[in-house]
Amino acid sequence: MLTRLHIKDLAIVTTLDAEFSNGMTSLTGETGAGKSILIDALGLALGDRADTGMIRAGCDRAEITAVFQLDDSKEANQWLTQQALDAGGECILRRVLVREGNSRAFINGSPAALKSIQSLGEQLVDIHGQHAHQSLLRTDHQRELLDDYAGTRKLRDSVAGLFHEWHQAVTDRERVYKTAAERRARFELLRFQIDELNTLALGSGEVEEIDREQRRLSSAGQLRIQCARILDLLDEEESSARAQLIRASTELNRMLQLEPELADCREMLESAAIHVDEAVATLRDYAENIELDPKRLARVEQRLEEIQDIARKYRCRPQELPEHLAILQRELDEIEHIDSRLEQLEQRCSELEKHLLAQSEKLHEARGAAAETLGKTVSSDIRKIGMPDGRVEILVEKLPDGRTTANGLDRISFLVSTNPGQPPQPLAKVASGGELSRISLAIQVATIRCGSIPTLIFDEVDVGIGGSVAEIVGRLLRSLGEERQVLCVTHLPQVAARGRHHLQIRKRSGKNGVMVEIGTLEGDARVLEIARMLGGIDITENTLAHANEMISLSN
Repeated sequence: MLTRLHIKDLAIVTTLDAEFSNGMTSLTGETGAGKSILIDALGLALGDRADTGMIRAGCDRAEITAVFQLDDSKEANQWLTQQALDAGGECILRRVLVREGNSRAFINGSPAALKSIQSLGEQLVDIHGQHAHQSLLRTDHQRELLDDYAGTRKLRDSVAGLFHEWHQAVTDRERVYKTAAERRARFELLRFQIDELNTLALGSGEVEEIDREQRRLSSAGQLRIQCARILDLLDEEESSARAQLIRASTELNRMLQLEPELADCREMLESAAIHVDEAVATLRDYAENIELDPKRLARVEQRLEEIQDIARKYRCRPQELPEHLAILQRELDEIEHIDSRLEQLEQRCSELEKHLLAQSEKLHEARGAAAETLGKTVSSDIRKIGMPDGRVEILVEKLPDGRTTANGLDRISFLVSTNPGQPPQPLAKVASGGELSRISLAIQVATIRCGSIPTLIFDEVDVGIGGSVAEIVGRLLRSLGEERQVLCVTHLPQVAARGRHHLQIRKRSGKNGVMVEIGTLEGDARVLEIARMLGGIDITENTLAHANEMISLSN
């Protein structure tokens, strides 16, 4: 629910801080005191489009901050969590209007696009009156209300799930149909490519092995020369490594007679000599096995060239040819079994469509029955609140050609007739803002346990009514306040007296110009305000007594 609203330098407001509680709160004040500014400011915080002309004269910017507690708004909490903007059960919306530049918006301190603010705002506040925040005018919200009232939300979600399954199956079927139409040319190409790769018969690891063999065969002569040179350095020449080690060991043996501590050094030289002997033996064995085989080299190079040519043709590395062959074989297998696949998809599409239509028909029937009941209930209520000839119809009609969507078969419209003989029209075409507000109020009361928006604002829903009708409107708003937070801007004492809380908007002139203030009214102050609304300028004892009685009876 809305807990605080801070306004700075907006219209005639310098600074205004308002705190709100749960239940019904009445907002009253003289005409022109600034009540509409409060609603306009909240609308801006919730994403309404801004006009720099709204900035207070002489100021460069205006700011509005709205604070909400989200204990009673599961949807808003989920939205914030999904956007990584959650802040421990509280939501702070801030809007900054700049005279020379674009307005900026923030959610819990993070910059946000207006669309995001609007999306979140629709889950926090519903403003009923002559304002842009009119969720009841949206067909999707009307459908939501009817489904909640009818208890068909789970059924509708089931229809949505079936629709997406069916749509995916149809998409898969069309894709396979397209493949089937092209499969003959593709089939022949695949068979040719697979035969070519099978003929190549490239073994696992063959590319690396044959590459090593090619390099060894092509370098056989050079390898023999290098082996001979190394053997000379190690053993054949007079100054070879082996001869040098033998001489060094002889000298060291003489030294050991004088310095026995050099025994470890002798062991090292002996070990080195052994390693040299082993290296010589290995090299001689390697040299003896080096073959100069031009025919084998030619065959190896031919095989390597064949592999590389095929790899270039298929635009892959030689090592990737076996995997490419496997991919082609899987595709060929799919094409060979495409008729079976098509048959399966046809059957799945048919079954899903049949189930989808059955569930959609069930949803249509449930909606139709609920629409009739809800229409009668709302019609009865609006006749009690100043629309004696009012009539609300909720039209549930099937879409053209019996087609279905994720929301079912239906197009849902809330229609209203306010005068005898006038055909029902969509709510959006109702001319009177006051009538629209009262219709909205009646719908809210009828569906009170269905909606999930925690804060409802009614801006002058009492336009054009009075007396007993005003009393009924007040009772309806009070009953709404038992379930949700209700803020009601009103000029009628019968409505204002029903509030659990009472805020007064005042405008006064000072040295720095016009100032707007808001204050909580309790006790005698509230009685005096109700009396003012009852009696105007001259407030008598009888007026005060009447005001006191109205407040007492309301509580």
